[in-house]
Amino acid sequence: MPLDTFMEQKPFLDCISVANMRESDRKTIENHVPSLTLMYRAATGVYRAAEWRGDIAIAVGSGNNGGDGFALAYILKSNGVDCRVVALSDKLSPDSAHFAKKAKALGVPAAPYAAGAFAGSDILVDCLLGTGFQGAVREPYASAIREINGAGARVISVDINSGMNGDTGAAELAVRSDLTVTVGFVKSGMLAANAGDYMKRLVVTDIGIVLDRAENKIAAEWREEYAAQGKILRRPAYLDMHVIDTRDVGYPEGKLK
Repeated sequence: MPLDTFMEQKPFLDCISVANMRESDRKTIENHVPSLTLMYRAATGVYRAAEWRGDIAIAVGSGNNGGDGFALAYILKSNGVDCRVVALSDKLSPDSAHFAKKAKALGVPAAPYAAGAFAGSDILVDCLLGTGFQGAVREPYASAIREINGAGARVISVDINSGMNGDTGAAELAVRSDLTVTVGFVKSGMLAANAGDYMKRLVVTDIGIVLDRAENKIAAEWREEYAAQGKILRRPAYLDMHVIDTRDVGYPEGKLK
């Protein structure tokens, strides 16, 4: 099915803090949508955002950002697309462990990260560090990020480019992506002055997270009267105002027992 089928152009997009995103996610899980379903929807949004071919390596970390990667591997393999997982940690969240098991059951190979792990890849998916990351990138993540940046592959970052601070955009070392698929809402750091140095294209996938509180809006087309309102922001050239809608995507297993 063409990507256009799943995308809707918006006149405004929400831009929020990491704390607001975390609280919105928590309340949505408590009151509306199970966490496994949200993770599956996020991975579905990434799946729909790209054409998948060649050698596909998915780099996963220890948090739920890594869980998005395992869920993507499961979805790819379910749709007849071969891929492999490169894991930088053996510590997984419960939701991540669920999708790691599902991907393994379908025969998706997974191996721990080692130098040269991304050699020969046509597509590299960055699911290493999430929006809450702060400070300096530690090993082995630093080496993995350098390898991803030097691999010559098409790079897709999930939620945020690993190594970038979601609130400020600060980054001593971060993944440089051809495409970043952020989940739910744009985070404020993605509009920082340096963000365009790390992402060529940014797109949102709407997975049904209910926003806890409104902060800022990004305007598709800027008008001078917005300046007085203070909370309406200019759209950077790399931000695609077409949103990938996965709110109607279900996951039959629902929630962890």
